[in-house]
Amino acid sequence: MPGQADGIPPRTCWPGSPAYMKMNPERFQDERDERIKSYAHDEELKRSANSFMDNTIRTRYSYNFSWMGRPIIQYPQDIMAMQEIIWSVKPDLIIETGIAHGGSLIFYASMLELIGGDGAVIGIDIDIREHNLREIEKHPMFDRITMIEGSSVDVNVIDEVDAYVQGKKRVLVALDSLHTHDHVLQELELYTPFVTEGSYCVVFDTIVEDMPEIYSSDRPWGRGNNPKTAVREFLTKNDRFVIDREIEDKLLITVAPDGYLKCIKD
Repeated sequence: MPGQADGIPPRTCWPGSPAYMKMNPERFQDERDERIKSYAHDEELKRSANSFMDNTIRTRYSYNFSWMGRPIIQYPQDIMAMQEIIWSVKPDLIIETGIAHGGSLIFYASMLELIGGDGAVIGIDIDIREHNLREIEKHPMFDRITMIEGSSVDVNVIDEVDAYVQGKKRVLVALDSLHTHDHVLQELELYTPFVTEGSYCVVFDTIVEDMPEIYSSDRPWGRGNNPKTAVREFLTKNDRFVIDREIEDKLLITVAPDGYLKCIKD
């Protein structure tokens, strides 16, 4: 096209243009897939995303958001990814380790409410603060939520979770509690057997491995000792899961690089 800059599509094909809006579903999907694949090789785009992550972690950006009135300490991009996964998998049970203010529990419960049926959420935390407990219990989505106080790797907690899993056909797990290598590896070994084929175990805060050490200097985890190192070790001895690279390529901005683990076999 005369006058068209290299790599820039004709204006008639830009999102929002009449031609783009009339694009048939198959072509729309194909174009989206190709665009996402291209992000994996776009070094300038990845540098921009990494710069954004570095600056927003420093300024506690993930603490700015809420879901249906409860603080949800996640990046909007990861919330969107979880929405897509939940809608696709349609789990009848979601297990989350790490509750904090309960925003993620409310988010998961609200997605299950939209899907319909009897889907439930289990939240596990070693210390469920009284004020958070009260707010979660009075929330309209609480009917779908069960909370267990205790260590996520305690045998009694695992037995209790196992009782809830019985009879469930599609189970999804999100790990977001203590971020040390040993703890996350133990969680992976204990909770991935609950995950059903086609569903996911999502390991949050794998980004710790990629962050400047200063951001985790006051924590028991850091480079070389974090969720990503646990994922790497776990995948060397478990062939039921693979990293879903398409999700990471699509998001660009995520606290869970290498953390979206898809279950590919029973």
